[in-house]
Amino acid sequence: MTIPALGLGTFRLQDDVVIHSVKTALELGYRAIDTAQIYENEAAVGQAIFESGIDRHQLFITTKIWIENLTAEKLIPSLQQSLSKLRTEYVDLTLIHWPSPGAAVPVKESMQALMAAKEAGLTRQIGISNFPIALMREAIAAVGIENIATNQIELHPFLQNSEVVAFAKQQGMHITSYMTLAYGEALKDATIQAIARKHQATPAQIVLAWAMQSGFSVIPSSTKRDNLASNMDAANLTLDVEDMKSISSLDRQQRLVSPEGLAPDWD
Repeated sequence: MTIPALGLGTFRLQDDVVIHSVKTALELGYRAIDTAQIYENEAAVGQAIFESGIDRHQLFITTKIWIENLTAEKLIPSLQQSLSKLRTEYVDLTLIHWPSPGAAVPVKESMQALMAAKEAGLTRQIGISNFPIALMREAIAAVGIENIATNQIELHPFLQNSEVVAFAKQQGMHITSYMTLAYGEALKDATIQAIARKHQATPAQIVLAWAMQSGFSVIPSSTKRDNLASNMDAANLTLDVEDMKSISSLDRQQRLVSPEGLAPDWD
C-alpha cells in the first residue's frame, strides 16, 4: 500500500471545528485524514467520517500512538480505543508519534507492539514520526525496513531535514512532511511569492507542490473551504527545475517544533 501524496491534517482542530473541516475536505475529494491520540479529536473525526457516508475502503486514516501508550502492555489497548473513537475496525496507518523521552520505553518494544497490532488487523501499515537517524536505525532493526511505511517529520522550505531525508531515501523509507507551510511563514517568503506569481498560483500551492514533487506526502490543515480546495489543487501543479532549486535554497534549519522534554536529539 502506498501513502497518499496529499491528506488532511487535524492538529489543533477539535469538536465542531474539526468535524466541519473533515466533512468539507471529504466533500471536496480528500480521502486521507491524519489524526492522533494526543489531538483529542479522534471521536470528532470519526463522527465526521461516519456522517459523510463515504465507504470506509475509500479512505486512508492515520492515527498516532502517544508516548504514554508506547509499552507492549498499553499500545494495542490504546489503539483499540482509537479505533472505537474513529468508528472503524482498522486504520490504514499507525505511527509512533514521538520516541519515548529518555528511551524510557525502548524503540524495539514499541515497534514490535505496533507490528503485533498490524498482524492482528488493527492497522494496515505502521510507521514512525519525529525519529532522527539513530532511532530510525533502531526501528528498522526491530521490525525490518519493509514494515515501516513512513517517517512523519517537520519538513518545510526553511527546515528541509536533508540528513534524515537522505538516510530515509537510502533505506527506501517514505517521508511525510508536517508543518509544510511553516505555520504560514513560508507563504510570506519573497522567493515563494515570486514563483507563485509565475505560475498564477497561491504561495501555499507552490510549497505543497514543491514537497510533493520532492517525493514527500503532505497533510496541511485548514478550516476554510477555499483553502482546502486550493491545497488540493497543488497536486496538479508542476514546478520546473529552477523553481525547485530556488525553494531548496531557502533551507536555514529553522525548526519550529521541538518540545522540551519530548524532542529527541535531532540530526
